[in-house]
Amino acid sequence: MNSWRDAILNDFVPNVSKLTLVADPDNLLTEEKLALELRRRGFYLIEFNDPVEFRYAYESKYRLTWDRGEHTDLVVILWLQDAELESLPYDLLQVGRKVSFNLGDLFPSLSYPVIEKLDRSLLDALYDAQRKSHLDRVGDNATKDFILRHVFGIAAELIVNEVELLRALLRLHYRKTHIPLTLCQRLIQVLKSNDRFKAWPLDEIVPDDEAFFSFLQERWPVFLAKLGKADHVSEDSQEYGLKYSGPDHLPFDHQDIRVYIDNMFLEGKLTPVDATETEVDADSWVQIGIEAVGVNDEELRISGLFNLVEKELPTSESRYSDWTTFALKWAELSSLVHCSNTAQHQIRLKKVGDVLNATFAGWLGGHYASLINLPPTNPIMLHHVPRRMARDIEDSGSSRAALIVVDGLALDQWVTIRQLLQKQDANLVMRESATFAWIPTLTSVSRQSIFSGKPPLYFPSSINSTNNEEKLWKQFWEGHGLSRLDVAYQRGLGDGDASSVLGAAIHPGKTKVVGLVVDKVDKIMHGMQLGSAGM
Repeated sequence: MNSWRDAILNDFVPNVSKLTLVADPDNLLTEEKLALELRRRGFYLIEFNDPVEFRYAYESKYRLTWDRGEHTDLVVILWLQDAELESLPYDLLQVGRKVSFNLGDLFPSLSYPVIEKLDRSLLDALYDAQRKSHLDRVGDNATKDFILRHVFGIAAELIVNEVELLRALLRLHYRKTHIPLTLCQRLIQVLKSNDRFKAWPLDEIVPDDEAFFSFLQERWPVFLAKLGKADHVSEDSQEYGLKYSGPDHLPFDHQDIRVYIDNMFLEGKLTPVDATETEVDADSWVQIGIEAVGVNDEELRISGLFNLVEKELPTSESRYSDWTTFALKWAELSSLVHCSNTAQHQIRLKKVGDVLNATFAGWLGGHYASLINLPPTNPIMLHHVPRRMARDIEDSGSSRAALIVVDGLALDQWVTIRQLLQKQDANLVMRESATFAWIPTLTSVSRQSIFSGKPPLYFPSSINSTNNEEKLWKQFWEGHGLSRLDVAYQRGLGDGDASSVLGAAIHPGKTKVVGLVVDKVDKIMHGMQLGSAGM
């Protein structure tokens, strides 16, 4: 077999059984390419989670179709072991055929507790490596080393100097690759065995993108100072206010490192700094990381971002993660162009945007339906957001969380706000990602999906209103073990002092989860005459 999916797809032949019951404890059927192929073959996936919600969808969408004598291939997915299929309703068990799939069967040579933590989009690389390697059965550490080498391209034992370590971390974090904590811990363990890296803050910068970017950010001024005063740079990290341990000076100018640093400044992952005492040539590569007064700095970044996004435009065959990653870069560019208000840039942005929108519309037609049942590990759609919050609370033991919905705020407008927040508090850490909205992108649809943790199918009676948000929000958290009295909700925010406005809704020591809607931006947007530039 050329793909791990083949072993699963062999069990899905159209028109054999109208109902298939699947025990899928590892969320294999929701992997993007597999879900697309199942849909192409005419199979519709539905998750069995809440019995009442399932019964509503089953009876209204599929049972009625069968009663009319029409055929559809329905797949009911249970995220549990095969033995627990028997917990499904009796009428389903009577007519449905039963199958089960798990990672242990697909990767028999590797440690199951390790591979189950992997993002399913990485299984292709793992399966290909396993097929070529002819492995005997190996344990946890050998499995971790195998995955690090063949999936993430990191041979930890071969990293012997700072350039190699920095290059490996840049490759990992720049692409926003999700690496499970258990693999991070193994990587850290191997790296710490090398005396060269014992001073590095590996526990912080290996598992956390934003911590790594902050580590680079605070050392960039030190690098620039060394360029300007090669013989007078202090080795005392306290002089530069470094928060993270490790070497003061990093080899930013090494050819393997520079290519990442350029793009990170362009994309807003790193912020240019004031370096008035550093003299560099006008065409030096480091100019991208130096804050300048005037249009040159802005023009340099806009030109660089245009080149970057035009080179990285997603295609009709791209994965959903390619689109969400690209959206953040597009937002950076859009924000710069709208703020510059230069006609030439506006025309170029519209030209690229027209191509982008046409491609995205085609992609949605073939891929959008496969996103609904994806696991909420990294929220891909709006109803995944509270599910992820609930999981984080459970995993961390933390008793408090807040969801703030800024209604009407576009992604490029968030870029502008983020920059202001960072200037107000340099220690503020923000971990950014993007999700897909529900179509149609109406306020009532998206906001109810966020606060309920459900697809719109399950709130048809209030689809055109936002008045049920508080009830849906509290119902969601009651389903996750909280009392209604532990949950707060407030909307219509954006004016007045936050402490006085929220004082009546949030009770210190009592409130554990709060959902807030700031609709000030939405009101401004509806009265705006100048479009995105005006916003």
